[in-house]
Amino acid sequence: MTRFTSVTISSGPLRGTTVDGVDRFLGVPYAAAPFGPLRFQAPRPHARWDEERDATRNGPTAPQNPYADGLERLLPTIRIDGAEILTANIWAPTERTGGGVPVLVWIHGGSLSHGSNALPMYDGSRFARDGIVFVALNYRLGVEGFAVLDDAPLNLGLADIAHGLQWVHEEIAAFGGDPTQITVAGQSAGGTLVAGLLGHPTVGHLVRRAVIQSAPLQADDRSKAGRITRLVADKLGTGTTRAEFAAQKPETILGALRALTGKATPLAGGPGFGLVLDESTVPGSPVDALAGGIADHVDILIGTTRDEYRLWTVPTGLSERIGRVHLTLARLKSGVGRCVVARYRANRRGMKAGDVLGAVVIDMLLRRPLVRIADARSRRGARTWVYEFVWPSPVERLGAAHGVELGFVFDLLDLPEYRALNGHGAPQQLADDMHGVWVSFARGDDPGWPAWDEHRKVRIFGPVPGPVQPLPRADEIDVWDR
Repeated sequence: MTRFTSVTISSGPLRGTTVDGVDRFLGVPYAAAPFGPLRFQAPRPHARWDEERDATRNGPTAPQNPYADGLERLLPTIRIDGAEILTANIWAPTERTGGGVPVLVWIHGGSLSHGSNALPMYDGSRFARDGIVFVALNYRLGVEGFAVLDDAPLNLGLADIAHGLQWVHEEIAAFGGDPTQITVAGQSAGGTLVAGLLGHPTVGHLVRRAVIQSAPLQADDRSKAGRITRLVADKLGTGTTRAEFAAQKPETILGALRALTGKATPLAGGPGFGLVLDESTVPGSPVDALAGGIADHVDILIGTTRDEYRLWTVPTGLSERIGRVHLTLARLKSGVGRCVVARYRANRRGMKAGDVLGAVVIDMLLRRPLVRIADARSRRGARTWVYEFVWPSPVERLGAAHGVELGFVFDLLDLPEYRALNGHGAPQQLADDMHGVWVSFARGDDPGWPAWDEHRKVRIFGPVPGPVQPLPRADEIDVWDR
């Protein structure tokens, strides 16, 4: 049975709903709408309201294009019009405790160009059921959030998330959360932003724990990161100043992006958005910062899926188009040594060149930085737990592809959005296991296997419950440094 519930925060009173012991407040603004005079500007506090604000529906979504080239069959897009895109969705246990309960702040993925907290797949009710206040944040995407303009702040999407984290710290007690027990978590580009938060000069200290799922951990200099901005400007016939971009409607900019990035993927290449090195927001690349000790006070749970690359090679048909010549050209372009590719090919005899290339690229972007961070943190005594997800989805031969683990983490396998990725009959036992680990970690408990040390132990999430083993395919990681 659904009933209404109310809470008051610094900005004013809110009206949400209560269902099955979970309070839900949706579309709660944590910053002012980033349009009009605030477009391409740092986030600002939201104005106060006096009358009770409706928080029973999702807020507007950031301007974005839907997925294309086959990915739209697997990855949903939702569009809700409006300017108030910087919102938080909060799920909290109805029963409040005196000292507050742990908080998990979720940052969605989507190549910094897609996604929203309005997607049903990021419903945090199962976390609230298990005693966690769950907060999902929206942020500016694409050009609005990550353009490199001549006279505008950089990394605006990350600045939004940092502003949102500060907002959570200040307001979450009203929802029953403990502001001293905040875990930040994210998948894919969301994990990149989590890593960016850990090194952020002004809010990194607010985080107690972090979960980084399948995330690239690099940042580029202004010139390299600004390539896509310059291409958009050329497409629009304009310069790269804030005024010139602010004069363009968001839909016009999205049209230019569609023409430029329709088939771009981490494997196929093409222009894309990323974090930019910037003293005030990203003073160092996340992999360098974390390996260098910037967040040793934070416990980190980090991992990947075994077949990350298959999200981009299978539904797009890329796996059928990549041959040995493409593999060689990609190796030369990226500066990967011949011995590296030889090792990956030897471990994948009989597999297609696209599988070999996919494994090489994903290890370059994800697994090598992960291992570097875990090794460095271990030497200093900082705690890092590493996992790998290996359950193979039967849908379109995805296997354990990028994003397949999300339905298990959120314990929402029956959602249509997750069935599109996982099919029918995905094992509930695995969802109980993964979701339980994420909940335990957010509470501050040991997740259930040894922290990373010289033995490099990894928890495997797959068809067989609970195995812990040395780093899978360690020979492939180690060959890069020979």
